[in-house]
Amino acid sequence: MNPQVLPAVLLVLSAVQAFQYQELVRYVDEHKEEYVETLRNWVAVESDSSNVQKRPDLHHMMGMVAQKLQLMGGTVKLVDIGEQELPDGQSLPLPQVVTVQFGRDPSKQTVCVYGHVDVQPAKLEDGWATDPFNLTDLNGNLYGRGASDNKAPVLAWIHAVEAYLALNMELPVNVKLVIEGMEETGSNGLDAMIMAQRDTFFSDVDYIVISDCGWLSRRPALTYGTRGNCYFFAEVEGPKQDLHSGVYGGTVIEPMTDLIGILDSLISPSGKILIPGIREAVAPLSDEEWKRYQDIEFDMDHYKNKTGVHQLMYNNKVDLLAHMWRYPTVSIHGIEGAFSDPGTKTVIPAKVTAKFSIRQVPDMDPAMVRKQVTEHLHSVFAKRKSPNKLKVTMVIGAKPWLSDTQNPLFEAGKAAVKRVFNMDPDLIREGGTIPIAKTFQDVTQKSIIMMPIGGFDDGLHSQNEKISRYNYIEGTKLFIAFLNEVSQIRKARV
Repeated sequence: MNPQVLPAVLLVLSAVQAFQYQELVRYVDEHKEEYVETLRNWVAVESDSSNVQKRPDLHHMMGMVAQKLQLMGGTVKLVDIGEQELPDGQSLPLPQVVTVQFGRDPSKQTVCVYGHVDVQPAKLEDGWATDPFNLTDLNGNLYGRGASDNKAPVLAWIHAVEAYLALNMELPVNVKLVIEGMEETGSNGLDAMIMAQRDTFFSDVDYIVISDCGWLSRRPALTYGTRGNCYFFAEVEGPKQDLHSGVYGGTVIEPMTDLIGILDSLISPSGKILIPGIREAVAPLSDEEWKRYQDIEFDMDHYKNKTGVHQLMYNNKVDLLAHMWRYPTVSIHGIEGAFSDPGTKTVIPAKVTAKFSIRQVPDMDPAMVRKQVTEHLHSVFAKRKSPNKLKVTMVIGAKPWLSDTQNPLFEAGKAAVKRVFNMDPDLIREGGTIPIAKTFQDVTQKSIIMMPIGGFDDGLHSQNEKISRYNYIEGTKLFIAFLNEVSQIRKARV
């Protein structure tokens, strides 16, 4: 093409794309009540992946996803990922992973979207104000288990593609979706499935998008990093059976006393990790990071009020965000075998197991963390000269994920946010763990972006989980705009 003609052609193309975008936005606004009803139908399915009694509901949920995508004309496959072995030795089939493809134009970019439709447990008596599996529309918010994590974001992506198809508009990129049903319990079988399909389903993928996260404030966000998670069991075993504290108290060395003693060696009252080697592995906060954190919109008073505490660990925004996202933390979650029911049972437990985790960050290796924790606890335990037995086991070793915000994918994300919300996004990291991001990164070697639409106050995993109508509908528009922006990446390279 004549170089002198190129600017005029690009101007015409830009005008056409702007017109198409407005048509797509109009379509979304006209169908928003249908979108809410679809979410209502999805939330009604108790797709709790942690409860094997709910496994039929989970299989039904995956079937609903596949059926909707088939009705849209996508190339849908239900992929078997094996079986789950239960503690009693039995096994049952894992829910199939749904994959779908829209478009096969080799001249276009191919975007792969990941999401999940399983949910955390929820009961009305847990403290919900509404039935957790009956989507309730109150004051502009849609309350229900899984509404924000992750059913609405998955549906928003589906609605984005659906809008193009309904208006007979050509998708600006090829779109693939991978939707699973075991994310809340560790994505059983998914890593192996991704590896097995690296040279088939994922072979032509250019970019991967994950929307299983949320904003930090009222400002839209793009996420470029998550922490990993090393989860431990520390078991102390003593007598052959539980003992009466009045008869045996003062005559035996109690496992619970040993356990509390070694747990106290993990972290100081000020939050300093006491395990040798952990803090030394962490990269120092750079000047660039400090500036980015300083510019992020974050209300510390609101955060404190939301958590219901009188004092936070740190009293300035940068320190708090840094320790939330890019420094490791130790959390003690519970003690199995201890008496925890109401009442005053005077028992000396024969065996107690502490459950704790370390959220690790880039430059920390789970295998090394396991070695450091195990050696530290055994060293502390040995100094107690106890006759009891200590066993330390790491049951989860999920790696952290970090992306380069300078790549074209994030530029496309910024442009899409600017177009829909008329503001620049915050670039944030996530304190939690999304292990599949690291798997995608390692296996496909492709750029990954996390593009959340969930609000900062959605209450993920908590009572009264919700997503706002605004975020759900405008999030659908964001995904439409993002697909268009990604289509420009290749053109910019020509």
